[in-house]
Amino acid sequence: MSSTLIPRPTRRGLLLGMAGLTVTAACGNGVGNSNAAQIDARVIATLNEMYSEFPNTVEISQKAAGMLVMPLLTEAGFVFGGGYGRGALRIDGVTVDYYSAVKGSAGFQVGAQQYAHVLFFMTQDALSEFRRSSGWAAGADLEYVVSDQGDSLAADTNTLRSPVLAAVFGRAGLRVGATLEGTKYTRIIP
Repeated sequence: MSSTLIPRPTRRGLLLGMAGLTVTAACGNGVGNSNAAQIDARVIATLNEMYSEFPNTVEISQKAAGMLVMPLLTEAGFVFGGGYGRGALRIDGVTVDYYSAVKGSAGFQVGAQQYAHVLFFMTQDALSEFRRSSGWAAGADLEYVVSDQGDSLAADTNTLRSPVLAAVFGRAGLRVGATLEGTKYTRIIP
């Protein structure tokens, strides 16, 4: 009868093993997954909701060179806050790229909320600049075509001359304000 010693598991070994599994799971290459199809389905549902709730966005989307549709951005904060979401860039009604949105903030804040938003690139230059950048950040120069209260705003000729328009809608949760300033968009492979 042979006697082989099997080492007794330790906490350190268990933790290292779990860390290794986590790193391995996070390194998936995405081949064979349905993430793109899920994002596309959510994008279509978000556009349908926006068009039915805010009819003025139909005309804006027809004049836009492209649209970045973020079906769900989730934010939470207590003094420091953050947010994350994924969506798709659509040109002529077809998805051409996928993007993530990351947002960070600091200041007097508490709560969590979720909302959808769409960026309308009204000029080819604005769309090209967005696509060329390694990480485009939304700034205070955005014009909003849907107000914080959820009312539809008139898109007059001055508004339509802005290079980028934004619609923020479908909010749920308890947190004051939903703006896109400080949001960084980065191309992803879902």
